[in-house]
Amino acid sequence: MHLSLISTMRLIRLFPVLLTLLALTGCASFVSSASSKFANNLSSAILNQNDPETVEAGMPSYLLLVDSLIEDDPQNENMLLAGSKLYGAYGAAFVKEPERARRLARKARDYSDRALCAHGPQLCNLMGKPYDDFAAAIGGLKVEDVPLLYASGTAWAGWIQANSSDWDAIATLPKVKALMTRVVDLDETYSHGEAHLYLGVFATLLPPTLGGKPEEGRVHFERAIQLSAGRDLMAKVEYARRYARIMYDRELHDRLLREVLDADPVAPGLTLSNVLAKRQASELLASADKYF
Repeated sequence: MHLSLISTMRLIRLFPVLLTLLALTGCASFVSSASSKFANNLSSAILNQNDPETVEAGMPSYLLLVDSLIEDDPQNENMLLAGSKLYGAYGAAFVKEPERARRLARKARDYSDRALCAHGPQLCNLMGKPYDDFAAAIGGLKVEDVPLLYASGTAWAGWIQANSSDWDAIATLPKVKALMTRVVDLDETYSHGEAHLYLGVFATLLPPTLGGKPEEGRVHFERAIQLSAGRDLMAKVEYARRYARIMYDRELHDRLLREVLDADPVAPGLTLSNVLAKRQASELLASADKYF
């Protein structure tokens, strides 16, 4: 559901009153359900926003609101996942100061860890388990667990990115790759096929001479584009940035980025990301002569 700014502010003002009234009538389960629905709708409204500056200015208030809802229901898995998604998206898209980016990425990671533990005791401290135990735990998850797996993978990937100079953080990358691989195994179409996008990035973090696997990455990038029917513009941007540049394929690089610039950014669940992708595509094209 798309909400105007005025409607959103009215909802935020009325929501605590609604929760109080429901609590007074003893409808605790309804309160939990309403809170989860509100947090999920808020996530969707932000991801469907076509003006990044509006999101950047208003999102800190929403983060505090979701924090308060989690404080009221600390074992609510859906709420924890919504909080993880919001903190991760805000930190990755808008925060440039390194120390603050690390704090926000840690918050997103911690919320996803708590969601894992709320889902089942075998998933508590999942990323801290020895690899064999970790692999056994995620191997027992089913298709219905894909949202949880994907949210955990994205949160940990964001935390690694924010702590890229920390070897302890980088050491968790194989587990994050395993999470995304498990998502692909169970349902590669989930979230527009974005698990393939992550796997493409992981495969192209290094050049071939240092162990990178650009052709493996190319397969994942092209599959991500296919699964989103070309609507996930960030997949094309990352394909150009991570693969075409490493392989010095100027023709592919420029074609992908021009397709992004020519595309309509509005798509359910992708609009905010697509607007940012178009800006990045413009910057990459402008710097292409210096790179190639």
